[in-house]
Amino acid sequence: MLDTQAPHRPDLVGRAAELVPLLRKHALWHEENRRLHDEVLEAMTASGVLRMRIPHRYGGYESDARTVLDVITELGRGDGSAAWTASVWSISNWLACLFPDEVQDEVFSSPDIRVCGVLTPSAAVEPTAGGFTLNGQWRFVSGALHSQWQAIIAMGPAPDGTQWPVMAMVPMADLEIVDDWHTVGLRGTGSVTVVARQVFIPQQRLIPMVAVLSEQYASRINAAHGLYRQPMMATGCTTFTGAAIGLARAGLEEFLTRLPERKISYTSYDSQREAPLTHFQVAESALEVDEAEFHARRLASTVDDKSDTGAPWSVQERASARVSLGRVFQLTAAAVGRLRTASGGTSIYRDVPIQRIDRDLQTLNMHALMHPNTNLELYGRVLCGLEPNTAYI
Repeated sequence: MLDTQAPHRPDLVGRAAELVPLLRKHALWHEENRRLHDEVLEAMTASGVLRMRIPHRYGGYESDARTVLDVITELGRGDGSAAWTASVWSISNWLACLFPDEVQDEVFSSPDIRVCGVLTPSAAVEPTAGGFTLNGQWRFVSGALHSQWQAIIAMGPAPDGTQWPVMAMVPMADLEIVDDWHTVGLRGTGSVTVVARQVFIPQQRLIPMVAVLSEQYASRINAAHGLYRQPMMATGCTTFTGAAIGLARAGLEEFLTRLPERKISYTSYDSQREAPLTHFQVAESALEVDEAEFHARRLASTVDDKSDTGAPWSVQERASARVSLGRVFQLTAAAVGRLRTASGGTSIYRDVPIQRIDRDLQTLNMHALMHPNTNLELYGRVLCGLEPNTAYI
């Protein structure tokens, strides 16, 4: 434990905005090397934006949902891979804060500790003396190459003898990395596969997911803080929206920057910006980005308001958090997809950002928890008076 006093709260949004030129400078390097550049990682760490969800007592800032949204949005304007990885570290650091206080003391040995994680229970734990033995693997572990801990989900023994999902904190030093991240989008996230072979987990580093999903968290100290009493899914949903919005803003900026110098080949338009079709394309895309920001900000405000008041979450509000995330991804992908189509043949070159931004957003839309169709179905199901068909709500 490093500090019991609340640190000075810097302007993290402003600091994130200052990182945009550096992120854009290294965005192509991220694609080619399938990881974040050391200079980017050092700058993000020095800025403090990776401490947003770490408790004050460890040197963190305990940032509210709106701050997290705005910071990740600014990072997304620079590079989608950097923004997505920062959002994963943010929510995974938050997950670590749900564990017993002695586990947090162990995890947050430095204020710049980075925790990665995924929610797929693609591993298993078995009881052993003093804890559990873990075996299995997880795919799509964003930030694993630069993390010190991973929040893992595995299947383990329930009190009634059946199996149920559990969450555990595991040092990255105990895990193996498989370098298999060869993808069309978000290539710089280094979202590799991580493998556990006979890894020992002490009893205190494991908690049942049924408790996590019902806000029965294990931390005594954090239980008094509204930030750490919120539903995991609503907290995660508002965290992830920023990457998509930042990418969409970057796409619109990139399109308008190239616009004055472009003509429409095989037409009489010497400037693309003179064409009525372009006006419709820009207006539609700009409005979709605005609409995406509305959904994201409304969700962040709901999370912050409930953090302050302690008001409970209804099932419909929980489903609304999921569908808001899906809607943000759907709208931003549509906005940038339209601009990419309007960007002409020269936009297929790798050094033209619009094609990378489009691929990053399309990749985000394929994420199982963020997929617009899945979340629309869930929300419509609840509105129709049916029970949710998922525990992740």
